[in-house]
Amino acid sequence: MSTRTYRKAAPGDAPACIDIRARTRENAFSEEQLRELGITVESWSEGIRDGSLPGYFCCMDDRMIGYCFGDRDTGEIVVLALLPEYEGKGIGRALLQLVVDDFRAAGFSRLFLGCSTDAAVRSYGFYRHLGWVSTGELDDADDEILEIRLG
Repeated sequence: MSTRTYRKAAPGDAPACIDIRARTRENAFSEEQLRELGITVESWSEGIRDGSLPGYFCCMDDRMIGYCFGDRDTGEIVVLALLPEYEGKGIGRALLQLVVDDFRAAGFSRLFLGCSTDAAVRSYGFYRHLGWVSTGELDDADDEILEIRLG
């Protein structure tokens, strides 16, 4: 029987982050594409190390299968990524909730993220189902900015 565990990200997890990000079913980014955006193993490791990029991993039998990270300073959910074969099992929701709970404990009353405007993309319905609502704005990547108010 497979064992699913969740844990806080550590600096040494950055290579796995890059690997998983390239293997997601929708909105995948290769290592080269991430590098063009200024995201490297080194920058990701440093963000985890200095606490500016807090996040969580889900592991299945010691294999990293997904993660969620946020920006400590802004309250943005920066990335939620999951290997395709683990979609639809509540893992993404659990990862997101761990980051949301940490941000709530840190005093945030509002979190936000960029989400595709295409209703056919999984993330479009995923976040809305969890209570995230549109702000009516787009970010620099032409993704819709969604927000959630924390009570």
